[in-house]
Amino acid sequence: MSDVNCFSSARHLSQSIHTKEVSVREVMEFHLNQIRKINPKVNAIVSLDEDYAYKMADQADSTLSSGLKIGPLHGLPIAIKDTHNAKGFPTTSGSLALRDNLSQEDDLIVERLKQAGAIVIGKTNVPEFAAGAHTFNEVFGITRNPYNLSYTAGGSSGGAAAAVTCGMLPFADGSDMGGSCRYPAAFNNVVGMRTSPGRVPTYPKPALYSPLAVQGPVARNVEDASFMMSVISGPDSKSPLSIDESGSLFNQPFSNKLSGLRIAWSADLGGLLPVEESIRSNVEQQAKIFEKLGFEVEEACPALSEADEVFHTLRAWEMEMSHRELYEKFKSVMKNSFKWNLEKGRGLSGINIGRAELLRNELFHRMRGFFDKYDALILPVSQVPPFPADIEYPEQINGVKMESYIDWMKSSYYISAVGNPALSVPSGFTSDGLPLGIQIVGPHRADYEVLQLGYIFEQATKYGEKRPEISTLSKIADYK
Repeated sequence: MSDVNCFSSARHLSQSIHTKEVSVREVMEFHLNQIRKINPKVNAIVSLDEDYAYKMADQADSTLSSGLKIGPLHGLPIAIKDTHNAKGFPTTSGSLALRDNLSQEDDLIVERLKQAGAIVIGKTNVPEFAAGAHTFNEVFGITRNPYNLSYTAGGSSGGAAAAVTCGMLPFADGSDMGGSCRYPAAFNNVVGMRTSPGRVPTYPKPALYSPLAVQGPVARNVEDASFMMSVISGPDSKSPLSIDESGSLFNQPFSNKLSGLRIAWSADLGGLLPVEESIRSNVEQQAKIFEKLGFEVEEACPALSEADEVFHTLRAWEMEMSHRELYEKFKSVMKNSFKWNLEKGRGLSGINIGRAELLRNELFHRMRGFFDKYDALILPVSQVPPFPADIEYPEQINGVKMESYIDWMKSSYYISAVGNPALSVPSGFTSDGLPLGIQIVGPHRADYEVLQLGYIFEQATKYGEKRPEISTLSKIADYK
């Protein structure tokens, strides 16, 4: 009897399909069953097409039986982030302005997933235009945290992370401008990666040369994140920033032990950020684990105060450039925080943008110098644990007022501003059972090395093995 189920790793599912231990239709069936059971409560997957999913599963089984060559993700179901185009599915970006938008083409990341054999079955929920780290919108509603339905699942890849932690999907695609892969990963006890700009080439993309927004994987463990990276990374002529290294880099097996690494850690970037005590305590505990693993560990961090201006300026510039036409037509139905951010972009001058680029240059070289001494930097993903789903964002942290809907996200978006790869890995739970995560930040373009260190930490702690209760119950009609 097969041991394959909806919580099997993506690698194990792939191997089981390739060896015909299980059919693609069977794999599709137990994932769709999980969606039917849990999604009405969590609201992670939207625009689901079950008939298409079964049709494609049967075609995948026929291809397998014919002996034709198949890809590494052959038959694995995936739902695409609702800001990424998947041909034949709606791409609403969570906005009433796009609720009737049907994708005519695949984005490059979706094209690569399909070419590797993955079957698109629907989309995952997002905040409107992926703006903010709390997934709610006027088209599909709130995505709730599976560990406690009264709390946020994070964002903007909130639907992706909630679906993955519940076994509705083996893994999912995400994107990250200010923490949009990392926040939902931390809040849902899964793995999410902010990749180096160009590691996963992005097309189409209005800001073609901007490294602020990137795409990456969301998975239940580091090996599956790397498995997905082997497919979605690698150069492409459509992206001028794409890194000229094959995705096969991420198929290398991880070592079970590392030695000689120098690890820096900080809970608040040297006092720069307000941080809730549960977060500070958690990061301190994880630093001790890295010490027990035999690494040289030191409390230290680079000076990143300029990252705030860099991120705010370049984010506003990119948002205005990307959405100006829709904004003119539909701003009356857009959420206020998004409108505020876009209007901020409209108020920028060339001097503002030039200053942000000069500051980013300084930050890059400061980070480069920091990583001459250290191999990795450990930080909290979020300055707060998951918060109630009925508020848009935390308005204060330790008595410090947050001036905008993104100011509570500095622990992640400061790293976005400098462009280093960062992996969010589970780091335990609050006293009331809500997931937490740390981010492992690596040197410039050291994506594989960051995953390797995350794997060592994951194997030592096993935090990520705890699934939400709702995902394992046979009956959840009355679950709250």
